Amino acid sequence: MAVQPEGTPCWADAMFSDVEGAKRFYGDVLGWTFGESSSEYGNYTQAFVDGRAVAAVVPPMPGQEGQSQWCLYFAVPDAAATAQKVRDNGGEVLMEPMRVGDFGTMCLAREPSGAVFGVWQAGSHEGFETTGTPGAYCWAEVFTREPEKADTFLSAVFPYRMKQMEDHAVDYRMFDVGGDPVLGRMKMTDDFPPEVPSYINVYFTVDDCDRAVERAVKLGAVLRFGPMSSPFGRFAALSDPQGANFSVIDVTTTEGQMPSVKEV
Repeated sequence: MAVQPEGTPCWADAMFSDVEGAKRFYGDVLGWTFGESSSEYGNYTQAFVDGRAVAAVVPPMPGQEGQSQWCLYFAVPDAAATAQKVRDNGGEVLMEPMRVGDFGTMCLAREPSGAVFGVWQAGSHEGFETTGTPGAYCWAEVFTREPEKADTFLSAVFPYRMKQMEDHAVDYRMFDVGGDPVLGRMKMTDDFPPEVPSYINVYFTVDDCDRAVERAVKLGAVLRFGPMSSPFGRFAALSDPQGANFSVIDVTTTEGQMPSVKEV
């Protein structure tokens, strides 16, 4: 796939104390296979579906053991310039832009309401080699208790146009790049325990949501929500056996009418 437009989610990875356990879990649930781990890059190990790169797993850095979570990366043409935009708009740069061989340049940041994300300036590694196919990344949402902070920040750092879903039951916003929706934002409700911070939830595509949930739970995952049918597909939210949150969605099983949205 070509380098994605600025602000488009382009890669996802996660740290796991038990990398082999994570490989078994996601291999069984999403059909991933794994490449060789790269000792030069902290035993970073890419995951593949039908030979195409879809994500990566890596052991935790010292002091971060037991803090498994998925990190979503956004495509940018200049990681240093984006890091400055993060600072200028009230965010925090957690890891300064760092060149990763000839693969590209990465940076980790936290938006003002607390969600951690990455930016990726592509070199030879352009990111996802497939999306929206079974086992691959499909969608992501920023879950936050302070949507105004997140919305203001994201639309200042990335070239997003925003659309608000017209639904009194949920506060949901979508961010577009060039007319294409690339990211959602959901206001966290009181259903979320107060100790759960803002985070970005990634969705992986499956060909049968209920079957994927059944496999995941049998392997030690916790079902957080669903399965539920929607106009976008049948989906469920899970925490994997090491605590990393993610969702699965079958985009072929839809129900109901698409909600109306308005530009903001």
